[in-house]
Amino acid sequence: MRPVFEWHIGRRVLALGKRTLIMGVVNVTPDSFSDGGKYFDTERAVEHALRLVSEGADIIDVGGESTRPGSEVRVGEKEELERVIPVITALKRKQPEAVVSVDTYKSGVARAAVEAGAEIVNDVSGFRWDQKMVRTLAELKCGAVMMHMRGRPEEWRSLPAVADVVMLVKRELREWVDFAVTKGVKRETIVLDPGFGFGKSFEQNYPLLKRFDELHGLRYPLLAGVSRKSFVGRALARDGEDATLEERLLGTIAAETALVMKGAHIIRTHDVRASADAMRIADVVVS
Repeated sequence: MRPVFEWHIGRRVLALGKRTLIMGVVNVTPDSFSDGGKYFDTERAVEHALRLVSEGADIIDVGGESTRPGSEVRVGEKEELERVIPVITALKRKQPEAVVSVDTYKSGVARAAVEAGAEIVNDVSGFRWDQKMVRTLAELKCGAVMMHMRGRPEEWRSLPAVADVVMLVKRELREWVDFAVTKGVKRETIVLDPGFGFGKSFEQNYPLLKRFDELHGLRYPLLAGVSRKSFVGRALARDGEDATLEERLLGTIAAETALVMKGAHIIRTHDVRASADAMRIADVVVS
């Protein structure tokens, strides 16, 4: 049975552990690996977000910069704000009760997004790339997702191997989260994400999945995102070709189900309806 938490996200509290929460992805980018700029337009992004809510998303995660493997292009703060703030503002106007997360590692974007109505900041850098992020999160008192990442996207293909990726993730997440708490970020606002695919090789993702339950030793709620990831595509390869994004759905659902059985509290996914249906069944088993 997975541990139960209350996640404080500003003025609201989400119960974690009684059932799996679904975080739906809205990429307001021209170069995302998963949807190739399909929702780069504000109106289309909002329509997509509303559709994800209707399909069962508990949280909508809005991102304005791609961190796809090999990416060397960085989006400036002004441009990122122009991408995400109109989407967050329009979404909250049309669906005031929607829980909104902003996927950013920039403290300025985080602050503006929360002021526009977002309740959660989802930082892929583990609050490390922007030295002001920890202080900003402490001041905002919003929900905060700390993700583990090895290196930066442009370095992933050349990172040295590690003997035990699970121990590395546990050790570094513990160090990073302890630092954030000492600087004023409240424990009850934090969720941890081991960062599947983010600086982990194909071979390293499966031990991380298999031993995901070991992360409960950190004593924080856990989020996992494996949707359409390349390690899923390679495992499903046929005739030497990795599965396409469309062909990765069933493999994604299998991985997500395994993660819930190992105690994941939140699943971040592009395919909300399918994941929500699958997690309803998985929740019956783990409850």
